[in-house]
Amino acid sequence: MSEATALERPRIVIAGGGLAGLSLSLALKRALADGIDVVMCDPALRRDPHGDKRSYAIAAAARRMLEALGVWDQVADRAQPILDMVITDSRLQDPVRPTFLTFAGEVDGNEPFAHMMTAGDLTAALLDSCRESGVDLRAEGVKGFAVRGAHTEIALTNGDSLQASLLVAADGARSRLREQAGIGWISWPYRQSGIVATIAHERDHEGKAVEHFLPSGPFAILPLKPEPQEDGSVRHRSSIVWTERAENVPALLESHPEDLLIELERRFGLQLGKLSFETKPQAFPLSFGVARSFVAERLALLGDAAHVIHPIAGQGLNLGLHDAAALAEIVTDAMRLGMDPGAADVLDQYERARRTDITTMGMMTDGLNRLFSNDVLPVRLIRDLGLGLVDRMPGLKRFFIREAAGLRERQPRLLRGEGL
Repeated sequence: MSEATALERPRIVIAGGGLAGLSLSLALKRALADGIDVVMCDPALRRDPHGDKRSYAIAAAARRMLEALGVWDQVADRAQPILDMVITDSRLQDPVRPTFLTFAGEVDGNEPFAHMMTAGDLTAALLDSCRESGVDLRAEGVKGFAVRGAHTEIALTNGDSLQASLLVAADGARSRLREQAGIGWISWPYRQSGIVATIAHERDHEGKAVEHFLPSGPFAILPLKPEPQEDGSVRHRSSIVWTERAENVPALLESHPEDLLIELERRFGLQLGKLSFETKPQAFPLSFGVARSFVAERLALLGDAAHVIHPIAGQGLNLGLHDAAALAEIVTDAMRLGMDPGAADVLDQYERARRTDITTMGMMTDGLNRLFSNDVLPVRLIRDLGLGLVDRMPGLKRFFIREAAGLRERQPRLLRGEGL
């Protein structure tokens, strides 16, 4: 197809091939088919996605979205449902970690409130679906853009240029496109780092997730799908998100592997037997950040380019998928009415649709981290009393688990499992 022919219909360029950007690309192309050109640009498209061993919690609403997009069936056999959630609050040296709150892992019948799976598996499935649906995947970065009235001129890193009705910046927390658009960024550091790794252990986790609240920050154990071995046995695995004071992290990661394993066991516990590192632990600094606006002229921010929150509730990726669901629905509905997908009134709908949800989740995770990442005795007593009260109130527990699952009364159709 020639460039002249392609420009006879609206084009949307998505800069950044992460899970949110891929989901948006697929949703738009599936909904509008030959009525739109969708171009995904990211140098990372040159790499094998299966090399990404990071693990994510996919909330029930996000799972419904992936099901509506025809992707979930491709990855369901590699997804581990979270069947139970246990929350404890203690000091590292405490001999006993009392359980203050438990959540059954089901919402709306037998549907788990979340599944755990690796980013590589989900990325590969989304890429395959995007190719099959006709998304134009380009292993080039977006260098910059300039708005020219009814379109924006986009410069790629290989020297090519594209004209588009709308540019979606899904290029991460340090988004250069957000900066070029002059959109401000409100942020603060937490003086904490998150250490992530996949852990192998002797015993079956039975689908149980555990969140230990420790003075230095939460330590989360998240169940992963067991891996069959050649001898017929299975390798039991979990993902950890180990929040630690930033000043302690270099010494931990530079320590002898056996010493690091001892520190892991102090936090993980021995309930699942002998532990070992399946992947090398990696650390990243934790911070809060939110864009002052999620849109500019012919530009929309998506995922980490729009917001970064503390991982205490495991909602970072799910917020990005909510962004994708909202933007896909707004653009699809606008185009079916004959509207310009990059027009200001269309983008204003996206801003209004996402601002409250993102602000609420950001403030909630910030408050939880400040509440639980300390060792002040009166605060400990109050928060443990609060956890115990929630544990004894079924209605309140049901509300919290539906929030964790991303199931709200008013949300985009994809998050309800409906097509566009």
